[in-house]
Amino acid sequence: MIKSMTAYARAENQGAPYTVRVEVRAYNSRHLDVALKLSHGFESLEERIKGVIAQTVARGRVDIRVRIHDDSEAGSGFAANMPRARAYYEALTVLNDSLGLTAPVSLETVLAAGSMVQAVEVEKDVEAVWPQLESCVKTAMVDLDAMRRMEGDNMARDFKQRLGIVETMLERIDAQAALLPEMVRKRLEARIDALTHGVVEIDRVRIAQEAALLADRSDISEEIVRAKSHIRQFRSRMGDDTPAGRPLNFLLQEFNREFNTMGSKSGKAAISHIIVAVKSELEKLREQVQNVE
Repeated sequence: MIKSMTAYARAENQGAPYTVRVEVRAYNSRHLDVALKLSHGFESLEERIKGVIAQTVARGRVDIRVRIHDDSEAGSGFAANMPRARAYYEALTVLNDSLGLTAPVSLETVLAAGSMVQAVEVEKDVEAVWPQLESCVKTAMVDLDAMRRMEGDNMARDFKQRLGIVETMLERIDAQAALLPEMVRKRLEARIDALTHGVVEIDRVRIAQEAALLADRSDISEEIVRAKSHIRQFRSRMGDDTPAGRPLNFLLQEFNREFNTMGSKSGKAAISHIIVAVKSELEKLREQVQNVE
């Protein structure tokens, strides 16, 4: 099955006392690479989250941001900085006495100095939030997978169209290859005539033998058969349930190898021109395959 490696999804789950928000972006990568940003205090859940992601994504970079907010009163804690407050109060009292002021030092005055009341970290109950978080991550991954499949369907249609073009061109190469023995024989005869200026009588049997040897060296039938097999394998891989990106990339390398060999062995301009057009289509396929999971 063709799936794109690029996609985006987000999900939110609100349920007392937690609000969970998940945002996921997926990109191209040779391997599965998960980059996770998680709210402070919940870091111990990182491996569990990555395990949920791995159930959906086999290859690609996944950037996931998870925000968890505890809406309960227990989720926030504050403490007074008593040494600082007491020292500040005493300093203000001394100042009052020195200036002969009678107004008492108020709490508002002490708090105005800042840092008298500070937030304190409350230990997070990771087990309590996990069911809600897991559900939210799974929802985001379902949406991400749906987007990857949709993009993959578009890519598959493009692959099928380009494979059809390559297949048509391969048939044209096959037809041209069938003419190679006769072309080699005529080329050999013309060369001998040019060298001997028609003075030496040509042994037609010997010419036929030499032409057969040269034609055998130029024979590209095996490469054509293998290229046709690669096309069948490419289409088959597109329909598999397993990730297809790496096998398709390997097949494209084999495609290029076969067509390069055809071009070097045939020596026929008509075949060379077709191969140039084929390699243009293969390059477009290669660019697209880089985005397949």
